[in-house]
Parts: sequence; C-alpha cells; structure tokens
Amino acid sequence: MKNLSNEIVLHTNKNGVQFLQFKKLLEFSDILVHAYSLGLDRNFRTSNLEQNTSLKDYKDLCNEINANYINLVKPNQAHTKNVTKVEHKINIDKPDFNLEQYNSTDGTVTNKKNILLATTNADCILLLFFDPINKVIANVHSGWRGTLQRISVEAIHKMQKEYSCKPENIICCICPSIRKCHFEVEQDVEKLFEEEFKEELKENNKNEEIIERKNEIKWTIDTIKLNKIILQKEGLKSENILDCGICSVCNSDLIHSFRCEKQGYGLETAIIGLK
Repeated sequence: MKNLSNEIVLHTNKNGVQFLQFKKLLEFSDILVHAYSLGLDRNFRTSNLEQNTSLKDYKDLCNEINANYINLVKPNQAHTKNVTKVEHKINIDKPDFNLEQYNSTDGTVTNKKNILLATTNADCILLLFFDPINKVIANVHSGWRGTLQRISVEAIHKMQKEYSCKPENIICCICPSIRKCHFEVEQDVEKLFEEEFKEELKENNKNEEIIERKNEIKWTIDTIKLNKIILQKEGLKSENILDCGICSVCNSDLIHSFRCEKQGYGLETAIIGLK
C-alpha cells in the first residue's frame, strides 16, 4: 500500500476480511470499537440490500471487531453539512439503514453504548471523532461539497452543544480518501474553494500547497489539509488529528474509488462505536 502512515494497523483474517485501525483509537479498546474496510471484493452499499451481499459484508467486518452489526446506524449521505444526534436505534433486530430520519444527513454523533455509527465512501473523506473524556463519538462523510460546507466543524459544534465536549479533548482520525495528487477540478470548483477558504489560504501563507494549478483547465486541491486547518482553528490539537495518509486512487487495487471504477463503483465503510 502506498503512503501508509505509521498511525494505523492493517488486518487481514483467514476469511479475507481486510480493514485498518488507528493506533490512537486502539488505546481505548476497552470502551471503543472502530474499523475502516479494505478490499474490492466487499461492497458496503446499503441501497438495494436484498440484491447484494453488503449486509453480510457489514456482518463480517463487525465480527472482526467484536461488534454486533445489528447495532449499525448509517445516514443516507447527500453531501450536506447536517450532523444528527443518535439517541437510540429504531430497528431492534436489524441495522438502521436508509431510514427517513437520516435523509439529507452526512454525519452522526452519540454518547450511547452499543450503537455503531457508519459511513461509506469511494474517494470522499470519512472522519472518525472521539472524545475520551466525555465518551462521545461522531462519524462524518465529507466529500468536496461537505468540505466546502465545513461539515467537520459542524460535527465539533454538535459534540459541544449536545455533550459539552471540549475541542482540545477530541481525537479526529482521517480515513483513506482521494488526495491532492488525484483530486483534480476545473475552475468553477476551484473558485468555490478560493472564496470559502480565503482566510485560511491567506493565513496558511502557502496557498500553492493547498490549491495548485495543474494546467490551463485543471487545478488540484488538498481537501485533507483544509479539514486539518479548520479543525485546528476550532481548537483541536494538531497531535490529535491523525491522518492515515492513504489515497484511494493511488491504492485503487485495494480501496474502492469512484474516479477509477466509474459506473457501478463499490463503497468502503468506516465504523465506530462505544462498548
């Protein structure tokens, strides 16, 4: 795997279930479970569950981290900035997938035990949050539209409002996603980022490292770095923002990537839960 960070651990079991975990979160394994799936033979798409094997894929992954897949809660993900508080599961005997209350939702947050927060991606950023002091977790899907809307900051605000979390206590783990090396956009999108993050770009004083012109019609943007910057501005400590460093496009032989697979692309999942 290319650009593998020393912040993570890779796992493959005898049945071919592959996933990674963050070393920092493993320090709290007595109260916390988490994983990010790997492998192209698995697909965690939750639409049309009856027509594919995603439910089994979720079950297999959850078994590997000693969690019950029935406790999964996953929002529909619509590239919004909406983060929803989860107080209980609706379905007692099956996962909460594709429910109306999670429409137009791209992040979830809870302090309840035995609820597994899930998100999916195929290039978009997934962020796992954990406050070990107040024992609060969040799981956020932040594509480029979500990054423009600062959904990662919305998650911090939700943790503060609902559970009195302090940003300096919060750990953020950044899962595999498309990186600047492959996140190419045209001028219409580049202008949106320049306008939304003009203060951050000015303060960073090295704009070319975040937004860089590739040729006459293409720019590359470092959305990972932008999320790190805005999270630190909210009070997260730099040492508590842990990046796996893995590009989904560079590692498309192991991680689902929309830009590589195009139509019919598969999805990976990130899961986090309190015991």
